[in-house]
Amino acid sequence: MKLSIFIAFFVVCFQWSFSQEIGNKAIDSLYREDQFYVAVTYNLLGKKPVDLSQNGFSIGYHFGFIKDMPINKNRNLAIGIGLGYSANSFNQNMLISKDDLGVVNYSILQDATTYSKNKFSTHLVELPIEFRWRTSTAVKYEFWRIYTGFKLSYMFANNSKYNGNDQSYKYYGIKNFNNFQYGISLSAGYNTWNFYVYYALNPVFSKEATINGKVIDMNAIKIGLMFYIL
Repeated sequence: MKLSIFIAFFVVCFQWSFSQEIGNKAIDSLYREDQFYVAVTYNLLGKKPVDLSQNGFSIGYHFGFIKDMPINKNRNLAIGIGLGYSANSFNQNMLISKDDLGVVNYSILQDATTYSKNKFSTHLVELPIEFRWRTSTAVKYEFWRIYTGFKLSYMFANNSKYNGNDQSYKYYGIKNFNNFQYGISLSAGYNTWNFYVYYALNPVFSKEATINGKVIDMNAIKIGLMFYIL
């Protein structure tokens, strides 16, 4: 949580200092908006298997750059295409373990008192594509916005961690994750503070990941705050 507070503080200070400087500059009739973004999200799992539940606080950090390309004369409609990074954790009661042959197994931990931590984490490179509407002008830097779009991601790293009463272990590069993730996104708000939601359209895991013979078909849902920086 300390990192999320620092990010919010940094964004507010940056926008304040930028607005102080921009007031002394000439009006730019070809202005663009919201080139950089930073987001903090609470991560949920949809379509969960029977008895799977989340616990603790599952957090995500997201930041990147988006090329803003206005498509009308007033420049309040635009297409945005960008590149970013996303780090996510999911605290829940699905144990990821390996047998003596290195085969990955999935099971549900029924007794929460037998472990202190159980989670998996993902690291992704993201390609956001957005349709953008805002009420900004060349001299108006506080405005309403609604940005909706599609996000394609590549998972370049993942890990799982378990700390139990009798043993602890951590695995890296688990093959049963879907490396390619994609979903729809929406951010809306005024000035610095914007509500953000992302809904994945494909599962976190591949069809090889099963519990009791049933495919783990759950997807990622991320809800939080988005900050934009010129």
